[in-house]
Amino acid sequence: MGKFVECVPNFSEGRDLSKINAIVEAARSVPGVLVLDVEKDADHNRTVLTFIAPVETAADAMFAVTKKAAQLIDLNHHKGEHPRMGATDVAPFIPIMDSTIEDCIKLAETAGERIGRELNIPVYLYDRAARNENRRDLAKVRKGQFEGLREDIGKNPERVPDFGPNHIHPTAGAMAVGARNQIINFNVNLATTDMEFAKGLAKKIRTSGGGLPALRAKEIFLESKGQVQMSTVLTDYRTTSVKRVMDEMAKELTPKNISVTGTELIGLTTQDALTDYAVEALQVKDFKKEEQVLETKLLKLLSSWQGAANIFVDALATTDPTPGGGSAAGVNGAMGCALGQMAIGITLRGKKLDEAKRPALRSLLESLGGHKAALQGCVAEDAASFDGFMEAMKIPKDNPERKVKMQAALKHAAEVPLKTARLASEALAGLSVCGGSISNHVASDYRSARYQLETAIRCAAENVFINAEGLEDKAFAEKILAEIKGYLSCCEAMQVPYQRAMPL
Repeated sequence: MGKFVECVPNFSEGRDLSKINAIVEAARSVPGVLVLDVEKDADHNRTVLTFIAPVETAADAMFAVTKKAAQLIDLNHHKGEHPRMGATDVAPFIPIMDSTIEDCIKLAETAGERIGRELNIPVYLYDRAARNENRRDLAKVRKGQFEGLREDIGKNPERVPDFGPNHIHPTAGAMAVGARNQIINFNVNLATTDMEFAKGLAKKIRTSGGGLPALRAKEIFLESKGQVQMSTVLTDYRTTSVKRVMDEMAKELTPKNISVTGTELIGLTTQDALTDYAVEALQVKDFKKEEQVLETKLLKLLSSWQGAANIFVDALATTDPTPGGGSAAGVNGAMGCALGQMAIGITLRGKKLDEAKRPALRSLLESLGGHKAALQGCVAEDAASFDGFMEAMKIPKDNPERKVKMQAALKHAAEVPLKTARLASEALAGLSVCGGSISNHVASDYRSARYQLETAIRCAAENVFINAEGLEDKAFAEKILAEIKGYLSCCEAMQVPYQRAMPL
């Protein structure tokens, strides 16, 4: 499987659903992005978006959501209980699925530089990406919030951003972009309105107050519930667990006869943290998570490339309409790009390669990574387009909107395989010009990559043809048919001649 990272941008908007949805859609528009969770809170006036993305497109996705948030959110009119300094307040990259913290640091730098340069938003690198030790702690970076930073930046040399202008963006503020490991956002609601007690409790349990290690804590008053909330962040849940936080708070709550009315886990939480809590609370002896948790064993099996491949192949074999030929075209295209990446990567490792050829091969390697991620996105997009058409068909026949929505869905169902063919054709064109540079050790893989891309184009074309037949917009139908026929012609021209003698 390819390298993915988790992205958890926090936005200073938790009430206007239309703005939140627009930001989420900005993430979905980037190839390879899979949105996992959207957690919004009206009291905090904040939304936490969680998505995963291939390493190749993760920085683009973070830029896209930051740009959309900057267009929609004005910090001058923002009020909420959670500290904030930007429309997109914080944007961490987190390693998962074979990616590393080093990958995430590089992504933070790439995204931060582009945000500062193109959006004119001052960017501070934090946590593992921090270039300044004082900026490892997010609380220090965000000190003063939007209003305080607006007065300080440009005057205080310690507040000069890592990227972007040395002045606040008038509406979008500033932001922290970083790389970090998994954290737990854990809130505890208390049956009290005593903010002075809560302030003392927060100071007593958090690291900066001499309390538990790897713990941030802040008191917040929830207007909608008329009670105090202890908002905590476990920056290393293996050092300080959820159970330990609750036990430490109980030492102060019990003498005051203050009860816990409920707790909240914000965003996605690792299974390990919850399992650890259960094991600690139940006092289970010699518990082995890797062997005794059913879901963990299943996930380990299914996350292997063999397991994932088998799932998709078996899904194709069912009588369900999706996934079908369009999704298969996307998979073929992605595999072609991946094989091309492997062949080029191994070639670049060769000591005998002409140095003059290396820049072009490196550029193609990077380009194939982007095309692979986009083609992976086409797999699910094709299935979703067919599902959209089936939903339109369910509209009652006497409803005048039925025909309009069916035509719109059919148009989209033709556009997705056309996009697949376009991406595969671009990748094939790139591979076609580098054949003379490929190492003999991976020549068969290189040719297989081209075969896969040819197959992707032909399979995608079949789906364009069948969907175009039902379009009433004949001008559009002719346009896409002309485009797909062009890709087929190029495919014919770039076909790989068989270079080996057939075995007897």
